Amino acid sequence: MYDYLIVGAGLYGATFAYEAKKKGKSVLVIDRRDHIAGNAYCKDVEGIPVHWYGAHIFHTSDRAVWDFVNQFAEFNNYINSPVAVYKDELYNLPFNMNTFSRLWNIKTPQEAKDIIAAQIAEEGITEPKNLEEQAISMVGRDVFVKLVKGYTEKQWGRDCKDLPASIIKRLPLRFTYDNNYFNDRFQGIPTEGYTKMVERMLDGVEVRLGVDYLADRESWDAQAEKVIYTGAIDEFFGYCYGNLAYRKVTFEHELLDTDNYQGNAVVNYTEREIPYTRIIEHKHFVFGKQPKTVISKEYPTEWKPGEEPYYPVGDEANRALYARYRALADEQTKVIFGGRLGEYKYYDMDKVIASALAKCAEVL
Repeated sequence: MYDYLIVGAGLYGATFAYEAKKKGKSVLVIDRRDHIAGNAYCKDVEGIPVHWYGAHIFHTSDRAVWDFVNQFAEFNNYINSPVAVYKDELYNLPFNMNTFSRLWNIKTPQEAKDIIAAQIAEEGITEPKNLEEQAISMVGRDVFVKLVKGYTEKQWGRDCKDLPASIIKRLPLRFTYDNNYFNDRFQGIPTEGYTKMVERMLDGVEVRLGVDYLADRESWDAQAEKVIYTGAIDEFFGYCYGNLAYRKVTFEHELLDTDNYQGNAVVNYTEREIPYTRIIEHKHFVFGKQPKTVISKEYPTEWKPGEEPYYPVGDEANRALYARYRALADEQTKVIFGGRLGEYKYYDMDKVIASALAKCAEVL
């Protein structure tokens, strides 16, 4: 008998396991995959830590979370500065003076503000009815067409005119020559990759991989006083109200016989005609000097039950459906739901850890 059975060896589960063990609790962690670290899993390829499920860049303004993760890994000084490709043009992200200078051959913030304001005024949108109108009313048509439209339509699998305006709550414009994507105080990537970090978090904790909790739930539940469940909340309840919507991402990894393929860790492709949303070159996350390189192309697709869900479609209908599942979860006395899938939230990594630490403080 264990005090806690933790379903899922990702960041939420590993954080809870570490804190529970520190409090003297007996813990068993299980995961249906054959590895720990969830979607943050890094696989070593030719000495390069490859982010197997997409780019994971740690950033936070939460000092407690930053101190927590630095117990388990040395973080480098990587700054996320992606670039975007539209046809044969290259632009800096996020939208900043480097972007505007390339778009309009200007130099000053006032010139950029005047152009954007004129484009917004020309459209005359007072009450945006869809995502396209919402985006244009914030950044103007040029930025929307070249840097938002195609990427967003690939990400969601729908035309921008068919997506609700609520999906884009803000599109930040920076009138400085600053390519740092995040505003957070702390940013970096573990020099050895996330798998090593999570391995240290789980040091001394019993872990069993390749185990499907839901296939034999009664047996697993009998082994612990409490269960921490980080899987999909609708799957836990057998999709009794229907399934929540998620987007799925398919990854195409390639080992290339060159030391530098694209010169940047993250390059977005904003034309809808190009099927992938971005190419990641993993060695640039850790300033690698290896003679070869690994790239990953990312293809967003529709998700179906039985597949790996990546991020929730948090529109009004799905938020309402989640509330029904949340009501069922609140009736559970043995099971605690947490994490990206358990709480149906598109969490950044620091927010996952903060959520787990808050739950630990509440129940341990």
